[in-house]
Amino acid sequence: MTTSVRTTEAIGAAATRHHEAGTVADTAALPWIEDAGKVAPQDARAMSKIFFDKLQVLEEGTHEYQYARNTLIEMNLSLVRFAASRFRNRGGDDTEDIIQVGTIGLIKAIDRFDLSREVEFATFAVPYIVGEIKRFFRDTTWSVHVPRRLQELRVELAKAKEQLSTKLDRDPTVAELAAHLDLPEEEIIEGLVAANGYSAGSLDTPNADSDSGSEQRAYADLLGEDDPGMESVENLHTLAPLLRQLDDRERKIVRMRFGQEMTQAQIGAELGVSQMHVSRLLSRIVQRLRAGMSVEA
Repeated sequence: MTTSVRTTEAIGAAATRHHEAGTVADTAALPWIEDAGKVAPQDARAMSKIFFDKLQVLEEGTHEYQYARNTLIEMNLSLVRFAASRFRNRGGDDTEDIIQVGTIGLIKAIDRFDLSREVEFATFAVPYIVGEIKRFFRDTTWSVHVPRRLQELRVELAKAKEQLSTKLDRDPTVAELAAHLDLPEEEIIEGLVAANGYSAGSLDTPNADSDSGSEQRAYADLLGEDDPGMESVENLHTLAPLLRQLDDRERKIVRMRFGQEMTQAQIGAELGVSQMHVSRLLSRIVQRLRAGMSVEA
């Protein structure tokens, strides 16, 4: 309350000096505001006009110019907070980043504002602030990079889904979205798939389907693993035509060694040859099969 009263008094005094000077070119000292960030919004609007009036005639780079510009920024940060509140459901933990990006838009608006436009500064500034925030979301918040057209399509799809859901009292189908946006169904599907890249969750996040906190399991616990048996199936599928290329004796040796798990001595006794000869035959067969599998791979 004390700040508001002091600010109101400063506005009145500054306005009186402007009236007495009778010219925009008056470069008299600007009112000193101890903490511009605490100026009430209604006071900020009135005080901003005085500071903009001076900013137009002050020399850029001077101490007075910097004071006027910085004060305008601090006094109007409430516009940034107001614009940022529209994105509170999209920012996640990036609220501070959104405020900083919105402040860039505010600074651009201050540098480009002209009192001769005869519009309120807030009306002029908010589109700049919102534009910077939207650009921030568009360019930096996608977890997976997707083409710009798909980023823009995601926004259109979100609006269409909201409108159709209200009208139909259910989620719209791809065909209904395509008809509503006058786009091919293939493009709608592509946009829906691309939208999945907008945000990425941690694998340690508890499963939303769990009922109680004590029973919640992380998504990582629900992910499947590679079945080692699948590799065996693939290898056997690759080996089948290669085994058919072996002669009867070679296939018999492979069957006894790897199918029946017989020792080389047992195979030698079965075939009437020495263990050393069986070893050489197995080495030649295995080398031949490995070469064939390498070609298949």
